[in-house]
Amino acid sequence: MSRVSTATSPVPRLLRPTAIGFALGSLAFALGVPLSLDTALNPAIAGWTFFSGSVLFTAGATLQFRMSAAVLPDLEVAVEHRWARLARPRTTDWTASVIQLVGTLEFNVTTWRAALDAAGTGSATAQPVWRPDAIGSVLFLVSSAIALAPEVRRRRHGNARDRSWTIAALNMVGSVFFGLSAVGAYVSPSTGDVLSMRWSNGGTLLGALCFLTGAMLLVPRRRDTTSSLSQALVG
Repeated sequence: MSRVSTATSPVPRLLRPTAIGFALGSLAFALGVPLSLDTALNPAIAGWTFFSGSVLFTAGATLQFRMSAAVLPDLEVAVEHRWARLARPRTTDWTASVIQLVGTLEFNVTTWRAALDAAGTGSATAQPVWRPDAIGSVLFLVSSAIALAPEVRRRRHGNARDRSWTIAALNMVGSVFFGLSAVGAYVSPSTGDVLSMRWSNGGTLLGALCFLTGAMLLVPRRRDTTSSLSQALVG
């Protein structure tokens, strides 16, 4: 596979906004939990906070997908074939990025619905305003598991090779917590009760904090060299 020059590749300039997008999205999810439990606040505040976080997650996932597509081979393909090139799966990183992006879109839908429901009820009872979507949580879990592969970490974390394993592990643990949150948010058909309010909220909070830490570690630092990034762009 060919080497992509850091002078022409969009990867270096997209690293920081990608990390910031994930960090801000994680922060919004972390803040959404205590906001949803504060009985003095309108539930809609927490609802829109969760939705804002999901949009920021999608922004970060979109940029990550763009980076995964940018380092695919055959970059000399004509401009008119750009979208066809983006849609061709050729690396494990590309696959993980697509799965993650779809997962964030699932969260967009569920948080949007939850925010609208919260705005309509105006209830001041402590409740998990956003009940984690099982499909989105599973997709996050699958994507994070794939991202543990050395090939994916080499491509994504070329600027942070000393932190690569920690970043991938934190994202994996965060996805597990989101999965537990989805299980805890299961509503019993017979009683209408949430299975575990503690895990519904706690899983979301702990997962968001893991994602936040991983995103902050991904932010390029001064000591991160261009040469280490170049190695990540070698297929």
